[in-house]
Amino acid sequence: MIRDLTLGQYYPSDSVIHHLDARVKLFATMVFIVSLFLLKSLYAYIPIAVVMTAVIIVAKIPFKYILKGLKPILFLLILTVAFNIFFIDGTVVFRLGFIRVTEEGLIFAAFMAIRLVLLIMGTSLLTFTTTPNQLTDGIEKALGFLRYIKVPIHEIAMMMSIALRFIPILVEEVDKIMKAQSARGADFESGGLLKRIRSMLPIMVPLFFSAFRRADDLTMAMEARCYVCGRARTKMKPLKYKRRDFIAYCGVLLYLGGIIGMRFIG
Repeated sequence: MIRDLTLGQYYPSDSVIHHLDARVKLFATMVFIVSLFLLKSLYAYIPIAVVMTAVIIVAKIPFKYILKGLKPILFLLILTVAFNIFFIDGTVVFRLGFIRVTEEGLIFAAFMAIRLVLLIMGTSLLTFTTTPNQLTDGIEKALGFLRYIKVPIHEIAMMMSIALRFIPILVEEVDKIMKAQSARGADFESGGLLKRIRSMLPIMVPLFFSAFRRADDLTMAMEARCYVCGRARTKMKPLKYKRRDFIAYCGVLLYLGGIIGMRFIG
C-alpha cells in the first residue's frame, strides 16, 4: 500500500529505519544535505552514493520508488546541466557555431547533476520512511527550545501537518475537476503555452472554492473539539528516544566526521 504525498511517498516497512525517531531522521537528512556541498571532488561522491545505497537497502525500499521521485525534477536537471555546460567559460572541447562546450562546464555540470540527484534521493528517503505526523512532531520537538523566545512552534507544526494532509486531497480534487471539465468538452492538451494557461482557469476557480470550503469545515471541527492555540497538548504517541536512536546518532556523527576528513584531505 503506497500513500501519495507531495514530498514523496510513505512506504510501510518493518525495517529499523522506519522505527527511528523522526528527530534522528531529520538530523541525518540535514547532515546529508550539508555533506553534499562540502566535497569538491567527483570521486568523493562515490562513498556518499555507497552510503545512500546501503541505507536504501536497510530501509527495504524498492529502488524503483526512489527513482520515481526523480521524474518531477528531470526537466530541471536537464536545464541545469545544459546551462552549466554551455555558459561556463574555460577550455573549449567542442564548438558548433555559437555553441561551445568547455571542460570546466562539463565538470561543474556533473557536480550539479550528482548533487541534485543525491539531494532528491536523500529527501525522498526521509519521506518514504516517515509519516507526515511523525515529521511535524519531530520538527516541533526538535525546535521546542524556540518557545523560550516566543516562537509559536506548535502552531507552525500544526500548519505543516494540515498542509501535508490537504495536498493529496487537493490533488484528487484537481483530478475530479479536470475529468468533469473534459466531459464537458474542455481541452487541456492542445494549443500553445498561453492557451493551456487560459484553459486552466476553469479548474482554478472551483478548486479555490473547494479549498476554502474544506478549510471552513476543518475550522468548525477544531472549534467543536475545543482546540485553542498556545495551550499545552498531549500526544497519543509521544516521541521518546530509544537505544537504536542513539546508535543512529553515532552513525550519523561518524559519517559527518568522515566527510569532514575527506574535505581536509582532498
